[in-house]
Formats: sequence, structure tokens, C-alpha cells
Amino acid sequence: MKPVPRSKVRLAAGMAFFRWKRYLKWCFGGIRFAKTFAKDDYPYLVFVHETPTLRKLKDVDMWLQHNKEINLQLAVKRLDGLIIRPGETMSYWKLIGNPTRRKGYAPGMVLFYGGFKPGIGGGLCQLSNLIYWMTLHTPLTVVERHRHSYDVFPDSNRTQPFGSGATCAYNYLDLMIANRTDSPYQLKLEVRNHRLTGEWRALTKPLHTYEVYEKDHLISQQYWGGYVRHNTLFRRVYSRDGQLAGDEYITENHALMMYSPLLPESVNKVQHS
Repeated sequence: MKPVPRSKVRLAAGMAFFRWKRYLKWCFGGIRFAKTFAKDDYPYLVFVHETPTLRKLKDVDMWLQHNKEINLQLAVKRLDGLIIRPGETMSYWKLIGNPTRRKGYAPGMVLFYGGFKPGIGGGLCQLSNLIYWMTLHTPLTVVERHRHSYDVFPDSNRTQPFGSGATCAYNYLDLMIANRTDSPYQLKLEVRNHRLTGEWRALTKPLHTYEVYEKDHLISQQYWGGYVRHNTLFRRVYSRDGQLAGDEYITENHALMMYSPLLPESVNKVQHS
């Protein structure tokens, strides 16, 4: 887990390689991609979640947060109302496209090697995080998700388990969700009043509800002096009458910590506010 510095040439070459690899997968991978939209809401709400779009983060200028709202609004327009029929797969980046300045995207916060910098389209990880978290509470299947390699900010006011997000970078770090059920699902998204809100809806009443939780949470110091954070995510599956119907493994997370794990809670809150 020790960070390995890469030259700009190495990073550019790697990005080009993996982007073209993704294009080939989109064209020749034999995947039925979801591309149908519906304005009218499906009747059954499966799961809803919302997150604030403006957050005071240590050393992060608020103009980056306001630009993030611009980027989120543009991306949401490309996803809101999407229908995933049985046998289809949603590709986050195939639907949104390359977030360029020409399309109206603004410089937002981009996480980079444990830090951050301004970047066109920055902040769209908040949207992929939201969709991933919501999907874990549905019978839809996450077929591609990339965990965050760095734990950049302390846990002040965290309401979800560590490692419950999905990082994204056009187009090689994608979020792909398959519908392996026998019912179509609808994705609804909105940015309003500094809140990003999402819903998964269905044509038929869901058979189960889900509770996501973590196990084996551990922070360990490495031989080179840094700290690595680890956990494993699971979910409990409940039937309509509230009976436990299953306990499923989701994923395992590892991330380099970019703040001291030994800071008292009050200091961590100051750094995060």
C-alpha cells in the first residue's frame, strides 16, 4: 500500500491505454447497455438517499464546492429517469460522457494521490458514491466498482460505513450496474437546495429490504510509517415481514490514511468542518 510516485508521462500513457481499452469494451464487450429513459416515476420506491453538496472541508476553497454543484447538475441530466431493463447494464461514464469545459463543466475538486486539485468536472464522485450506496440496498448487481485508494478526510459526522463509496475517473474507473432480476428499475436524481437526492424505483413491489454494515474495521501502521485503513462490507437481507433472509458479502476495502488516526475526536471535527 506504500504510494508509488509516477511521472506525468507514465500517468498520461496509462490513462490513454485504459481509456481506449474501455472504448473497446463498450463497443465489443457484448454488453446490453441501458439507454431508455422515462419521465414518469415508477410506482414503487425501493431506496432513497441524499447528501449535501456544499461541505466545509479542511483547506478546500468553497468555490470548488459551488462548481461541483454545476457539474452535478449537468451529470444528473444525463442519468435522471434511466430505466435498466432485465438483462441490461448501466455504465456511469457511457451515459454521462466525457465531462469537458465545452459541455459546460467547471473546475471542481479532484482527489489526486491522497490530496486534491482543481479539475474540469471535479466532484462527480459524489454522484457515483450516491448511486453505489443506493444500489447496495436493491437486488441490482454491481458488476464494476472502484474503491477510493486514499482516506483523505476524517470521519466527522459520517453516517455510512467507511468504504461505502465508488470513485470514478473518465472513463477507465467506471461504475457499472446490471439488472439480473425479472423487473425493470428506474433511477431518479435531483440537485436542489444544495442537496443531491437519488432514488431507485421499480414497477413491482420489492421482495426484500437491505441493511449494509461493516466488519473487521482496522487501522494499521505500515513499516514505512503510514497508516492503512481496512474493513469489509456485508448486508443483511430481510423479507417483507421483517425476517432475516440472508447475510451477504459485498466487498473489502483498503485505503491509505492522509490524516493522523491518533487525533482526538474534537481535532478531527475541526479538520472536517
